[in-house]
Amino acid sequence: MISNQILQNTIEGLKAIARVDFCVMDTDGKEAASTMASMSGCGPEAAEFAKSPADSQEIQGYQYFKIWDEQQLEYVLLAAGTGEDVYMVGKMAAFQIQNLLIAYKERFDKDNFIKNLLLDNLLLVDIYSRAKKLHIQADVKRVVMVIETADSKDSNALEVMRTFFGSNSKDFITAVDEKNVIVVKDLSDGDSPREIERSAGTIETFLKKEGMKGVHIAYGTVVKEIKEVSRSFKEAKMAMDVGKIFFGDRDIIAYSELGIGRLIYQLPIPLCKMFIREIFGGRSPDEFDEETLTTINKFFDNSLNVSETSRQLFIHRNTLVYRLDKLQKSTGLDLRVFEDAITFRIALMVVKYMNYMESFEY
Repeated sequence: MISNQILQNTIEGLKAIARVDFCVMDTDGKEAASTMASMSGCGPEAAEFAKSPADSQEIQGYQYFKIWDEQQLEYVLLAAGTGEDVYMVGKMAAFQIQNLLIAYKERFDKDNFIKNLLLDNLLLVDIYSRAKKLHIQADVKRVVMVIETADSKDSNALEVMRTFFGSNSKDFITAVDEKNVIVVKDLSDGDSPREIERSAGTIETFLKKEGMKGVHIAYGTVVKEIKEVSRSFKEAKMAMDVGKIFFGDRDIIAYSELGIGRLIYQLPIPLCKMFIREIFGGRSPDEFDEETLTTINKFFDNSLNVSETSRQLFIHRNTLVYRLDKLQKSTGLDLRVFEDAITFRIALMVVKYMNYMESFEY
């Protein structure tokens, strides 16, 4: 169903062109939109006309027209005045509104289809038959983006995004919950990682200009068939969650960039606790003092390079070696040995994941 505001805008535009007043009423004679206040009193006549077999009729100086949605009568249109010119203009206006009904119904059907596609609610045979019926190409490259803002539940991010992409876009913008806006992006014009990243950056900039705060965007891998869109959606959702845990300083994250974080995210918490207990005994890596944690992280950032790490920490090389020796004594892991460094790195990520998951339990 078209909103009354859209109907109002439509008939005001038609009046500006044809210099004829219009009023749109439902089948019960209730006004939906009007360009002339006095026409609102024609409700009883409109309700009677809706029950009659005629498609158009002149009643008390107004031209009445029926507007159908397939076989269902949706509206009655009134055009002010008599004569052939008013009749012709009224017919054209009724035809325009009827086409609007079809367009909005098709948009609703497409939105419904995309939602069910994302949620894996369609059989394979239904995906292709419905895509064909809705004139959606099945073999176009696409990627799914998930967009989250700090005030998702209260914001109008969905409508803002639809405005950004426009009505003629090949992309689909929808939502399956209150939390995120989903963009199924058409990649006919280019599918390189850099171009997708640039598109995500443009969306982020636009949303921030519109006053949205805490914008985060995650996207999955490129798929070549419409049946695979749900996979890209699942990847984008995982990228959003994993990005918050391990890439907190980034607003845009791709599924392909998650690395080992993707594996850790799928581990059960009891298994993570067992791993930490086996590696560190009764301690946890996040219990180390700030100086030790800073040293460890900087050492990893510099690919286990002692000289470069000591230079960036503004400490003597021997001081760094002393700290690493001290850490080895307390944990049994020597970060200068690659295997021990990998174990420690994974342990830090596991603890980060555990803390994140446990924060949702309270």
